[in-house]
Amino acid sequence: MTTLPGGLELRPGRPADLDQIAALLVERGEEPDALDHRLVVEGELGWEACAVVVDGDRVVSTATLLDETVRVGDVVLPAGQVELVATDREYEGRGLVRALMGWAHDRSRARGHLLQVMIGIPYFYRLFGYEYAIDIPRARALGTDGGPVPAGTAGTAGTAGTAGARPTPALRRATRDDIPALAGLQDAAQAGYDVAMPHPVERWRWILAHEGSTTWVLEREGAVVASARTGPPDEGVLVAEAAAVDEPAALDLLAALCALDEPLTVVHRPLTVPGRAWQSLLEPAGTDASQYYARIERPELVLDALRPVLTARQRAAGLGRPLLLSTFGRHYRMAWSEDGGLGPVEVGGPMQAPGVGRGAGVAPDHLPALLLGPHGMAGLQERYPDVYADADPELFHAVFPPLTADLLTYYLPW
Repeated sequence: MTTLPGGLELRPGRPADLDQIAALLVERGEEPDALDHRLVVEGELGWEACAVVVDGDRVVSTATLLDETVRVGDVVLPAGQVELVATDREYEGRGLVRALMGWAHDRSRARGHLLQVMIGIPYFYRLFGYEYAIDIPRARALGTDGGPVPAGTAGTAGTAGTAGARPTPALRRATRDDIPALAGLQDAAQAGYDVAMPHPVERWRWILAHEGSTTWVLEREGAVVASARTGPPDEGVLVAEAAAVDEPAALDLLAALCALDEPLTVVHRPLTVPGRAWQSLLEPAGTDASQYYARIERPELVLDALRPVLTARQRAAGLGRPLLLSTFGRHYRMAWSEDGGLGPVEVGGPMQAPGVGRGAGVAPDHLPALLLGPHGMAGLQERYPDVYADADPELFHAVFPPLTADLLTYYLPW
């Protein structure tokens, strides 16, 4: 328990707080948030995943920390994500979210997380050490000029009926029994991405139970061959997280979703089977910037965990050199050996001119984008004067290339 100004207290949530937290989340968010919170705290994460600020017996602010994993190449980084944040309007402007974010980061660190990712309102979470880093894929309208969507040739999707009607056996709502198939489809869909965040097993159960989206599966001869997650109808339906075993299954899935008789907007995942099969059927994407936040508190831990990936990139480029990266207030050095590749990270103090030692400079707020984002060292160097690798561009462009990414989150960010 932490005492805050004005006699407020920050403490872990308790079962007795459930109704008050639910009311606060609904008041400041959406109706389904109350159920989502209950699914989290009554599941494996338990009440320790939630914190509240109380004024006496009154819950006036809350936040929840979820466990995630972020794969970079073949290295899996434990991560955290803050969700279900809400503050009573009467208590805004008193630093309660800042206190809760501090609690979340402390808990994340204690759980061994090396970074945090999140979806958040514009700018606000930059106040707490987050920076925009990873592109959110575009949601693109399904075109209407080309006539009906062609069905696949290896199975018949049939029709799903109008919204609210009982779907045919081909397209149906997913159940818990489908979780292994759903996870397998997403594992295959994400395999082609450099950076990926899957749904944890428990979150599949939350998603199937919550009210903010619907998860569908498509069956062919009794086997699940495709899936998608849709948002609630609101002048159309959002289709996200689409996955399929082959192109016919992808086309059957889209045909069945079209039979919901709602205009479709499709989240385009270009490296997946549906992404390739549906590409020509989608309207052009918008140009607005939309990204996930990421926060890296201790770069040396992330760099050390990524040594196998960074070493493999050097070897693939036919390079073998020590690595020196400065964030100006600190610097990080890794020796090189032909047998072991890059060695453990050595942390040093301020270094304003890393180029003297054939190193690269990157401002700390651009580091998450360098390690996880779509621009790489070369792209960031073109955009920001405080990112540069002029002393050895061949090395740093190879070690920090542009990365493709696909993140699956509890809430759909569109």
